[in-house]
Amino acid sequence: MRQGEAVFVDSGAWIALALSRDPLHERAREHWDDLDAAGAKLHTSVPVVIETFTFIERNANRDVALAWKEAIYKRGVVKILPCELRDLDQSWDYFRRKDLHKLSAVDATSFAIMRRAGIQLAFAFDHHFAVIGYRIVG
Repeated sequence: MRQGEAVFVDSGAWIALALSRDPLHERAREHWDDLDAAGAKLHTSVPVVIETFTFIERNANRDVALAWKEAIYKRGVVKILPCELRDLDQSWDYFRRKDLHKLSAVDATSFAIMRRAGIQLAFAFDHHFAVIGYRIVG
């Protein structure tokens, strides 16, 4: 990873960071520290925020989910990218690919958003990012 590189943070990484009982929590914390040390410019998307909040609220509780939301909304922590209609339109192309078995709609929109934003590195634990050709921290 290059100093100051843009990194897209996926739901799996956010969840692992937020929930200490998650099996990937320690690994996620180590990568988070590495990203911080490298001055990474963190990005995520509206669909990822919605998916992550819902997961945390259902698997922990609303207070934990709200605390996570407040942490990422602090100025300068992460840039939250919108999902534009063109991203949604482009996301459907990923479902036609036979090498993307069990792809989620949020991941498909993430790929389109990352492409539009020119982001090549993802903090993710989902192999689909690598299949698409993105570099992965995670």
